[in-house]
Amino acid sequence: MTTHAPQAAQAVTLPASLDEAVAALAAMPAAVPVAGGTDLMAAVNSGQLRPAALVGLGRISEIRGWQYQDGHALLGAGLTHARMGRPDFAALIPALAAAARAAGPPQIRNAGTLGGNIASAAPTGDALPVLAALEATLIIAGQGGARREIPVSHLLAGMEMLRGGELIGYVRVPLLHAPQVFLKATGRTGPGRAIASVALVLDPARRGVRCAVGAIAPMPLRPLDAEAWVAQLIDWDNNRTIVPEALTAFGEYVAAACIPDPVPDGDGSVQQLPPAVLHLRRTVAALARRALGRALS
Repeated sequence: MTTHAPQAAQAVTLPASLDEAVAALAAMPAAVPVAGGTDLMAAVNSGQLRPAALVGLGRISEIRGWQYQDGHALLGAGLTHARMGRPDFAALIPALAAAARAAGPPQIRNAGTLGGNIASAAPTGDALPVLAALEATLIIAGQGGARREIPVSHLLAGMEMLRGGELIGYVRVPLLHAPQVFLKATGRTGPGRAIASVALVLDPARRGVRCAVGAIAPMPLRPLDAEAWVAQLIDWDNNRTIVPEALTAFGEYVAAACIPDPVPDGDGSVQQLPPAVLHLRRTVAALARRALGRALS
């Protein structure tokens, strides 16, 4: 698992159920849960983390699949990126499947899990903007079989945190039965960490557009004003048509909302954004424009 085996965890527990895993964490407050380990073991190998004990989640079959529940998909936190990237899952939640396929090379996709992506909350996590745009809800498992629900955005923003002995058990995602798109830009060709990403979903029942921008901030950003503005321009009754100029304007609106101009100085002068930041804003604008165009096509 690591090139620093002598300094690795001293105890490893392998529970067979979610409640057993919660009980193990409660009994060992210093223990760290691990599923795919793609982020955890990188931290161990770099010397940033030395867990006293590990609670392995790989044997918990109940969180490795999904089921339908009242117009939602209940996704187990142990779903791997590789599993979410398959065609049957893509037919269910296309944007999340696209994010899973873009998560990295095969060894990462085979090991990394949906719950791990959320719990690590890395800004470049590909699933995070999709879950934010879908307004997903987390089902948190606690001691004694307790379950509570929190919006995924609350956890990512630090508004609500996991308590001692709690685990992310499931993710509830609404099934919109409408186009969804995930796009990302990387610093190199092929799979890699995003420098910017955009998830966009249509909600025809509410005549709404939901968009989230990832990788450019500690958590996904929702340009709510841009969403409301462009939703009014879509002809929902006529094949969801929109004038081409609105696509470009939407991209610029999203980019400016997520990467705003500097606040004017006391004398009224405004500093220019650095070239690298301007390039990033143009990248976000292009991703948002393309995502909306693909969703409406």
